Amino acid sequence: MSKSWEEINARIASGEAAVMTAEEFGALASAEGVSEAARTVDVVTTGTFGPMCSTGAFLNFGHSDPPIKMGTITLNDVPASGGLAAVDTYLGATEPSTMHGIEYGGAHVIEDLLRGRAVRVKATGPGTDCYPRTEIDTYVTLDDLNQAYLFNPRNSYQNYAVAVNTGDRVLYTYLGTLLPRLGNATYCSAGALSPLLNDPTYRTIGVGTRCFVAGAPGYVAWEGTQHNPNQQRDEHGEPVSPAGTIAVIADLKQASPDYFSAATLAGYGVSAFVGIGIPIPVLDEDLAATLALTDADLTATVFDYGVQRRSRPALRQVTYAELRSGEIEIEGKRVPTGPISSLPVARRIASELKRWITEHRFTLAPPLQPLPQPGSQGFKPLEIRTEEAI
Repeated sequence: MSKSWEEINARIASGEAAVMTAEEFGALASAEGVSEAARTVDVVTTGTFGPMCSTGAFLNFGHSDPPIKMGTITLNDVPASGGLAAVDTYLGATEPSTMHGIEYGGAHVIEDLLRGRAVRVKATGPGTDCYPRTEIDTYVTLDDLNQAYLFNPRNSYQNYAVAVNTGDRVLYTYLGTLLPRLGNATYCSAGALSPLLNDPTYRTIGVGTRCFVAGAPGYVAWEGTQHNPNQQRDEHGEPVSPAGTIAVIADLKQASPDYFSAATLAGYGVSAFVGIGIPIPVLDEDLAATLALTDADLTATVFDYGVQRRSRPALRQVTYAELRSGEIEIEGKRVPTGPISSLPVARRIASELKRWITEHRFTLAPPLQPLPQPGSQGFKPLEIRTEEAI
């Protein structure tokens, strides 16, 4: 059994496509078999909603009169990049406020814009013949901006780490607060709903893939930063450690604060919860077998963040079903577990994307270029070198 992209898109356009979320598809395959599920269903939708520090937005303010070449820029006292054209900027989600530190940062500015709030823009410039103004202090809303689009260099991490702390003090990390002496375990994945776990070798997800980004229609723009397809994989072809990532782009003006939320991780810094959903065509039974995997089939690795080195000790592997049970066993101790991503919102995203396809005829786009495949590239660490060594 096989289907083509063209056949599936024709069924979407005619309103005849059968679309299920990944959880629904897994239940169908369990009840009726993978072959029947593959024959019956055309598209499977996925979703994830978790913190991702590699998030930000490009903004264009338009020109004042007289115009200014913005050099130093702040938005609600959060520094933004002045290294672009005269009135363009990139605002990173993790940038902290000069006034409030990590309690308010770039992600909060983006959320304020999404919620229709006015944001204070202050900038200075060198003053040139074509841009004579040297400073500006004004307010803008999202509607005032010419272009505003999310560009996230890294999203939808494929099977991120489970974090624990065997040390003697509390640790404040990007995976939340880790209690000492194996006091808790945190993880950040939608498991069976996670986009790249449903297409582990990137057969259908690549550059140009249409997707859901923070409530807006968007695209996969490139491989994500830290994309590492060469991690150890299980019998299903699934990586058991952090592997692939995607860079995504979407119109901020079409996004929704329901699927984008600023956050401050205690003792660590600012981040942003970003909703990502990707539709996956059921092209054949091999792909259907992966789409049918459940939390009981998917395995993640527990790493000890109490060892503050680049390579942390791997303590064991656990299934997402174990993680969602509320506790796991490590070194003979029962350790309570907790997600820092939201499964309920991931389910909403997968369901919303399903609605886009069935009601609005949101068609699928085959990749213009595949993501780097297993065996094609590794992940390079940053080595500390002296000038003499170079």
